[in-house]
This record gives sequence, C-alpha cells and structure tokens, in this order.
Amino acid sequence: MKLVIVSGLSGSGKSSAINILEDLGYYCVDNLPPQLISTFLNLCKKSSTKIEKVALGIDIREGEFLNNIHDEVKILKKSGNKIEYLFLDASDQTLIKRYKESRRIHPLAPKGNLIEGITKERLALKKIRENSAHIIDTSKLSVHQLKQIVKDIFGKSQKEKLILNFSSFGYKFGIPSDPDIMIDVRFLPNPHFNEKIKKFNGLDLKIKKFVLNGSESRVFLDKLIDFLDFLFDRYILEGKSYLTVAIGCTGGKHRSVVIVEELGKRFKKLNPNISHRDINKK
Repeated sequence: MKLVIVSGLSGSGKSSAINILEDLGYYCVDNLPPQLISTFLNLCKKSSTKIEKVALGIDIREGEFLNNIHDEVKILKKSGNKIEYLFLDASDQTLIKRYKESRRIHPLAPKGNLIEGITKERLALKKIRENSAHIIDTSKLSVHQLKQIVKDIFGKSQKEKLILNFSSFGYKFGIPSDPDIMIDVRFLPNPHFNEKIKKFNGLDLKIKKFVLNGSESRVFLDKLIDFLDFLFDRYILEGKSYLTVAIGCTGGKHRSVVIVEELGKRFKKLNPNISHRDINKK
C-alpha cells in the first residue's frame, strides 16, 4: 500500500493538497491520530473495495500525539508499506495575510498573536519537514498551480522524471526564497560594461556570444551540466520530484539568463520550466 502523509503549517494549503490527492484516487483522512494509522491501514487492506493509495493529514491539531508519528512510520515501513511525506509551507507574511483574510483563529494563537503561533508551529513540525521528500512553498502559488504540482508529483509513476525548474535572478533584487540549488555566475564576463550591447538581455544572440565566448565560460557550463546531471539522478532515487535551480548574476538580465537558457537546452529531455525573474528590471 502506498501511504502519503500530508502535513504543513496552518494556512499553507494542506487541506487543498488533501483534496487534490483525493481527486487522484487516494483514500484520504484528515487529522487521524498517529496511533490509529496501523489499525486504519489494516481495515483498508480488508476492505471489499481495493484500496491501494492512502493519504493522511497530520498536523498541529494532533497535539501531544504528534510526536508519535515518527515511531509509527518506522513500524509501517518495516511492514513493507511505501510511505512519503508531503509538507506544505509558506512565508510568515503569507500565513498572516491568509489568516487575516479568513478571520480564523490560529490553533496555537488563541489570543490572536499570529506570529507567535506560527513560530511555535514551525518548531513543532520541524522534524516532519526535515523528513519530507516533497516540500511545497505555497507563498506565491494559486490553487490551480498547487494542484498541478501535486498532480505532477503523485499522479505520475516513479519512472517518470522530476519536475525541473530553471530560474534566473539578480542579486541586487534579492535572492529567491525557494531554490533547491543556487549558483552564482557573477564571475562570468559582464555585458553591462559593454556600451554596444548592454541594452540587450540574455535572450539576444549578442549577449549569448559575449558571455560564452571565453574558454572559462564553456568549461564552467560543461562542469555545471555534469554536476547537475549527477545530482538529478540522485534526487530521483531519493524520491524528490520537484526541483528548482536558481542561477544568479548582478541584475538578472544578462549572464544568469544566458546560463538558464543553455541549461534548458542541455536538459531538454526533462522538459524543464524556464523563468527569468528580473530580466525586465532596471
């Protein structure tokens, strides 16, 4: 039996994720005490209706029972059950905004001190987050985007490749909040100091030639591709299905864009998503 344990911060989209898994054919139960998981799975196995996929919502509402989840998971794995963790997260600012919009009371902040409740909840769920192969930051995601990510992770077979995102950014506009791998390419030749081409961005052939013309740039790109190729296979073996690689330069307009575009071409078979966060900023 395949078991997905869905957890996350209150307001991060855990309930939505459970609903999405239900649409994918998972038998879903929210807020089941960890001590009852084994009993519940045995009932599923004895059911006249064949149940092969189960998703359980586990969060801070478990109270004192929350700490028992890790021991229960160890026992279940020894029995041959395949178990994956899905953890939903979001920034403090996003969670505060969502709570104010919904006017709900945070389970650990009955007196209304939201940031205190969120801090306590992060600490209580820290170990579950660390054990999760799939962590989704929903701060900037719509419900439709979350649905697509969950479908891509749990709606495909294990033989299919991971969801790969290549993104460029500029350090002067701040580092992105969600990369799994972040590479600094500010050592590459900088078109910004060439008056003839500085107005173009990394999508233009002039900038591409300028950045990749030197032997050092080509050596770097080849080594980076070998490095990522090695890591991607290992991440897949570990069960990771959603990976973001962020490439940064000073302004996010030239060098990082060129490298991301090249990575997109080299890993074309993995159908990567390509984005350039700061390409139009000044």
